[in-house]
Amino acid sequence: MNWNSWSDFFAMGGYGVYVWGSFGVTALLMAGEVVLLAARRRALLRTAAIEHEH
Repeated sequence: MNWNSWSDFFAMGGYGVYVWGSFGVTALLMAGEVVLLAARRRALLRTAAIEHEH
């Protein structure tokens, strides 16, 4: 594709909503995965510290 302007680039030949929507959903899911993994790690470390004290 040949884009003559930024608006043409973001429009993606009429498929921009699908393309950028897919990128957005993927980025959101990947960020959510990082957040959930960090929370799980904190919980596991907290559990390990409590068990180590006893």
